[in-house]
Amino acid sequence: MSAMMRRAAPLLVRSTRCAAPSRLAARPNATLRRPARCGAPGVRSLSSKAPESEATGEEPAAEAAAAEPEAAAAADAEPSALEVAEAAAAKAKEETKELKDQLLRAIAEAENTRTIARRDVRNAKDFAATSFAKSILDVSDSLSYALKSADDDAELTVDKLREGVELTKNQLVKAFASNGLVEYGAADDAFDPALHEALFEYDDPDKDEKTVGQVVKTGFKLHDRVIRAAQVGVVKARS
Repeated sequence: MSAMMRRAAPLLVRSTRCAAPSRLAARPNATLRRPARCGAPGVRSLSSKAPESEATGEEPAAEAAAAEPEAAAAADAEPSALEVAEAAAAKAKEETKELKDQLLRAIAEAENTRTIARRDVRNAKDFAATSFAKSILDVSDSLSYALKSADDDAELTVDKLREGVELTKNQLVKAFASNGLVEYGAADDAFDPALHEALFEYDDPDKDEKTVGQVVKTGFKLHDRVIRAAQVGVVKARS
């Protein structure tokens, strides 16, 4: 009997300790300083700090898991350095092709311009005398008529021949003038080294010194440019 009471004593004590909180709960003003440790050995009570630590450990993991898709999407949307370099190379290639095309077009246009210029120069050189040639055709016809008249007309006199020659010369002078060719050089003109070529000098008391006394060949100017100086004899200066 005593042995049985000794076995039941610990159980009694345990039940008393477990019942203490219930009695304290009935007293609102009582202060619970230390929680009762109940239960069988090996069973641990859950504290209030354990959920907080577990929650704080789960939140960063959840945030990291949520940030991973966003980072992957940003990485996919942002082009890589290789893609940027390939795009720049393609753009440079396209610009080079366009510049090459413009260069070839410019070269072709320049070559066409040179060809046209050479043709124009050649035509101007070959056909510059067209107008002049047409103008002296009448002179050639007049000379041909004069020669034919000399053969057919036995009564041709010197006066008639002179008259025909003068008419022919007038036609020639008119043809010269229409093409800008002007004849100059006459006696008593002031001697000008730019216009006259002095073949000789002579004394002539009736003429002024340093003037044209005789004209051997008249000079010609084409549009105010001397193409042949007049060949003349100049009166000597009196000492």
